Amino acid sequence: MKKFILLFSLFTFSTFTFAQETYTVENETLELKTEVDGALDLLWNSFNGEYRYFIKSEDEQVFELKNTKGADNKYQEDYKTLLADLTSMDASKVNLTTYSIKSFIDTYNSSKDSNYESRDSKSKVKLRLGVFGGITNNPFNTNPNNEKVALFGTELEAVSSNLDSKHAGFLNVRYTADKDDFQYSATQLALGYRYRFINKANFNIYAQTKFATFTSSKITTTIVDLNDPTTSITEEQSSTSFDAPFIFGLGADIKLGNGYLTLVYDSLFALLLDNEDNFAVDFAIGYKFNL
Repeated sequence: MKKFILLFSLFTFSTFTFAQETYTVENETLELKTEVDGALDLLWNSFNGEYRYFIKSEDEQVFELKNTKGADNKYQEDYKTLLADLTSMDASKVNLTTYSIKSFIDTYNSSKDSNYESRDSKSKVKLRLGVFGGITNNPFNTNPNNEKVALFGTELEAVSSNLDSKHAGFLNVRYTADKDDFQYSATQLALGYRYRFINKANFNIYAQTKFATFTSSKITTTIVDLNDPTTSITEEQSSTSFDAPFIFGLGADIKLGNGYLTLVYDSLFALLLDNEDNFAVDFAIGYKFNL
């Protein structure tokens, strides 16, 4: 396979480090991270793929925000009662999500201390660097014999540090190799967006689109002289193109170590590119490291 150079720009970003301490709550020892620090602290962590939230009161007591089910199998929304008792505020519209609880606690803390400053986790960006490899039949290029070739590349993904955010952006570079029976190779730089419609602590499933691509490709054609089959001419054609193709795909990330195992069906279809006669085959597997 031919060498290629990976060139991409890093996004300007800020990082946010959660403080983490050990607490004993109802005879359970837990490592918890601090999301809000004020008159009331909001603590959290994920356990077995589920987020759990806790409040540390001004007298250093720690209470878990629960949403248990009653005998009628309906959620009791216990956490709303606890929040109302701790703050003497109406908690009826609070959802059991990081953003909703944080907004509620920020409001309370601001009422207790005019100098209180909220940590706005919505504005923080975390980066993940990934590498991947797989196979493709180049679904948007003429491929009469439906040849499959190798692909590999790297990616920079930007995600919000807000636990409830389902949005991410990415910039990736991928190289598709050629083979004797299909002498087309390409290097593509793509800018895209992901929406995680299933977003758990240990895994997520998302839809993605590449809305801008820059592609450098090469096609090698061999022409045989009909009068002398032993004689042939090889021609190479190189081209570059910038497109806004809106290529759609599906993917999943599975928590593994200090990052994620990632599976992607990259090019299912495109709004502004025609699929050729073959059904799209474009799969990759890789790993993302948290930076």
